[in-house]
Amino acid sequence: MSVLSKPYFHDEAAAFEYLESVVWQDGTVCPHCGNAEQSRMYRIKANPEKRVRHGLWKCAECRKQFTAKIGSIFEHARIPMHKILQAVYLMACSKKGISAHQLSRILEITYKSAWFLAHRIREAMRSGDLSPFGGEGETVEVDETFIGHDYDVKPKYEKKGRGYAHKFKVLTLVDRRGQARSMVVDDLKMSTIVPILKENIDAETRVVTDEAGQYKFLNRDFAEHEFVRHGQGEYGRGPIHTNTIEGYFSIFKRGMKGVYQHCAKKHLHRYLAEFDFRYNNREKLGINDGARAIRALHGIVGKRLTYRDSPMAPSQA
Repeated sequence: MSVLSKPYFHDEAAAFEYLESVVWQDGTVCPHCGNAEQSRMYRIKANPEKRVRHGLWKCAECRKQFTAKIGSIFEHARIPMHKILQAVYLMACSKKGISAHQLSRILEITYKSAWFLAHRIREAMRSGDLSPFGGEGETVEVDETFIGHDYDVKPKYEKKGRGYAHKFKVLTLVDRRGQARSMVVDDLKMSTIVPILKENIDAETRVVTDEAGQYKFLNRDFAEHEFVRHGQGEYGRGPIHTNTIEGYFSIFKRGMKGVYQHCAKKHLHRYLAEFDFRYNNREKLGINDGARAIRALHGIVGKRLTYRDSPMAPSQA
């Protein structure tokens, strides 16, 4: 049976039951008073004629009603839950992403709703884990890339296609054990980059970069620093290479240019979280599309993103 033929992708009652099984793995919990006594909570039967919606519960302690969406990134979402679950699955299994226009057509909702829903899902994909990469005997690759166009910055060269001062700067770390972490940076100065690396990489790690000047003295802060000279046509010396991180960038660039096409700087960190999430939960690590979607749903709890906090720009994909 196809994954998308499962009941929770088409039936609202089944969708809420599925969401509850993910959010409340140890039993129903009232988000208002914290009551977890199952005998003190009861489900309210849905009744469209009386405008009683699916997934509704009532707590006998605080006498308040709630659903599994309360206290999550989907709180106050007006889109049917079975369509939200479809969107989570589609974003989790699309290697290069899926545009808001495409979501709008598939889910049969407005573009505005699809755009905001996609950002909510990206926020759920954003990991709060800031533990250092690497460790003794481990290797972390570090590199930067450029994307988009920052219209607040005047290009150093007026000639089209020259320079990168007008582009957004993205710094990415890839632990060869299978994890990536990306962030938007204002510049690529040593004073900016090195503190970020020290905060995100264990001091006992071997760091591999290219020959860029901002990485020149990393051997002072890490157990080992090796680099490849791309300017001289060198792309690897055995284990000394940045091919892993270049592979990550190739997927990221194809997604941003081919699918999303445009992105404002204020939203770029969420797009990075989306690509990091799929990379960190990919098939090679034993995580299939269904498991990846479930992991995304685990990230919805305790987060909130309102439309006001994520103002829509006309150029958004």
